[in-house]
Amino acid sequence: MILIRKSEQRGHEHHGWLDTYHAFSFANYYDPKQMGFRSLRVVNEDRVTPGEGFPPHSHNNMEIISYVLEGGLEHRDSMGNGGVIHPGEVQRMSAGTGVTHSEFNASKSEGLHFLQIWLLPDQRGLKPSYEQKSFPAEERRGKLRLIASADGSDGAVTIHQDAKVYTTLLEQGQGLTYQLDSARHAWVQVAQGAITLNGQALRQGDAAAVSDEHELTISAQEAAEVLLFDLA
Repeated sequence: MILIRKSEQRGHEHHGWLDTYHAFSFANYYDPKQMGFRSLRVVNEDRVTPGEGFPPHSHNNMEIISYVLEGGLEHRDSMGNGGVIHPGEVQRMSAGTGVTHSEFNASKSEGLHFLQIWLLPDQRGLKPSYEQKSFPAEERRGKLRLIASADGSDGAVTIHQDAKVYTTLLEQGQGLTYQLDSARHAWVQVAQGAITLNGQALRQGDAAAVSDEHELTISAQEAAEVLLFDLA
């Protein structure tokens, strides 16, 4: 079963400096039917104007992944971490017992476009921790590249949840197939471009919740960047 969540069905807020879309209930957007999918709780698509961003704020008991599509995301946190995240780099922050951080567009002239992803941790009260890793484009072209998992295999960032997160860059006409184990579920998010998923059309901002499917076939109708979440 594949349930399509179209881009325009998402929650949307425009604050001038921030244009944000929410796949699931978040902030002022609330839909009791859209509270997450399995352990996936938040998929926000954010566009931030130059020099603007989120001032220091706190999180706890959440696995937070930042995935930059365009521009640079400047991060600072109460653990002493700081730096700029660019396209091809993935940041993982386990908020655990509590962490404070800020996120800003690192540029004074260019826009920032990124996905903020939250997964529920498999246990509460963990010690806060942080990772940032690079995944070059050549490792993602035409194939699924593991970027986050519970065991950090293949150089992925480590998350405290039975989940695997993959990304791929596909040229028009390229395709790939993913085998989904029995009793597992998937969330497919189109970050950029257009694809078909098992024959169903998805464009930028669209997503699909997948259950009871053993094979996922992704075909690019135009150049595309896609994230695939394999969830318990």
